[in-house]
Amino acid sequence: MTVGNGVFCDTHAHVFGPQAKYPYNPGRAYTPPDAPLEAWLALHAKLGVGRGVLVQPSVYGTDNRAILDAVALHPGRLRAVVAVDAAVADAELARLHAAGARGIRVNLADKGGNPFASPAELERTAARIAPLGWHVEVLAHVHGMGGWTDALARLPTDVVFGHYGYMPAALGADHPEFRAFLARLASGRWWVKLTAPYRLTARSTLPYDDVAPFARALAAARPDRLLWGSDWPHPYIRTNAQSPDDVAMFAQLADWLPDDALRRRILADNPARLYGF
Repeated sequence: MTVGNGVFCDTHAHVFGPQAKYPYNPGRAYTPPDAPLEAWLALHAKLGVGRGVLVQPSVYGTDNRAILDAVALHPGRLRAVVAVDAAVADAELARLHAAGARGIRVNLADKGGNPFASPAELERTAARIAPLGWHVEVLAHVHGMGGWTDALARLPTDVVFGHYGYMPAALGADHPEFRAFLARLASGRWWVKLTAPYRLTARSTLPYDDVAPFARALAAARPDRLLWGSDWPHPYIRTNAQSPDDVAMFAQLADWLPDDALRRRILADNPARLYGF
């Protein structure tokens, strides 16, 4: 795939550490190694990516300092998706917006990642961030969201789902729950990130060809609501899988979605609209 011209956007990555400066949440599900901002930006130089979005990882809970400090170093090219709880003050939301935040993350899949006690709490908070133009980003297995599904559909904000909907590729893109997810995507304010195919695949190495049907189905449903992200530095790798080659994984997108205009929408136009670049 031809490298970008600076407007391609990596909408999903994390920075970690140093732990002495940015301590982890004691209730975290994992402990990542340090992953500094400079290493992520070096990857962008290889890929021709000029914009990025740092997403609050569950290991930091609602302490957003690590990602906000990183965004502050490159405010023109970086944005943040932060984590807050229902008690967050309006003044704090305004401060976060000025610091580059454009959404809040709710992690329903990992221990310690969901700061809301109920869907109703999230709905009330979403009503407060809607005037800022923010969205709600969700990490959830779309085939097992339970009572959260209808609440997410009612939110007055856009809703962004990570990792293709986070359903195991072995279940297939024709799975009834994934088809229901596609239907909601087609008719509502939902978005999907084409991120971390190695979390879904049954393969241990590239190519993750069993994820391709999900990418194509999503593109057929709402090409204007798709985003791409590296998921750098890949904080979760299955025990039988190899850490992915970022350049090869980026190139794989062109194999799955060969239309140049479609990929430009996913890599540049859509994220520019959502994150306000």
